[in-house]
Amino acid sequence: MIKQKKSGNLIIISGTTCAGKGTVINKLLERNHNLALSISYTSRPIRDGETNGKDYIFISRDEFEEKIKNGDFLEYAKSHREDYYGTPKKELQEILAKGKDVILEVNVDGAKNIKEMFPEVLLIFIMAPSMEEVKKRIKERGKESPKQIIERFKSAYREINEIPHYNYVVINDKVINAVDKIEAIIKASKCQVDRIEAINVESEEEILHEFLIEEKFDNKPISEKIMENNK
Repeated sequence: MIKQKKSGNLIIISGTTCAGKGTVINKLLERNHNLALSISYTSRPIRDGETNGKDYIFISRDEFEEKIKNGDFLEYAKSHREDYYGTPKKELQEILAKGKDVILEVNVDGAKNIKEMFPEVLLIFIMAPSMEEVKKRIKERGKESPKQIIERFKSAYREINEIPHYNYVVINDKVINAVDKIEAIIKASKCQVDRIEAINVESEEEILHEFLIEEKFDNKPISEKIMENNK
């Protein structure tokens, strides 16, 4: 009876600094073959251990700004270091059209912009168990100056204030638990009413309905009623 939309779901995952978003997303992709990750463009230099086309698509600032002019991005933003990051529009639409669910890892501002263009987008916010845990994770990385750590904490508190705009919040206490919760959220989203494209009632069901609402039943089997209706 119910015909669901063939296009995939667009899923946005945001979160505070050191919430473990990347680790959770990698595990989700590993366990779910119908999930795809949209690779963002960036103007920042490639770092040791990164692969162009896998971690990001690395282009120059001039190329990025040209793409902005051409309307090639679904959303884009600048980091506190003045580097551009953007979500490609065409590639995303092509993946969704194939029926694959697509994960976007974007910040809260990018999530707002995409929500305006895709009202049906699924918004998930990932958090560390506590800000004390965030502090611990930043220190363990050992790559941030005191000034940069303060900036990260300021951003984290601002982002937490945006949680009411999201559909779900997931605490990443253990990666496997967070992955299980997000998989359950995605599965439940497939049953949302706005995923229904059409509701079709077959002739047999129409006849059954008529048969049940008649004031008097003639005691004929429903199969016989269907045969009469098809003559």
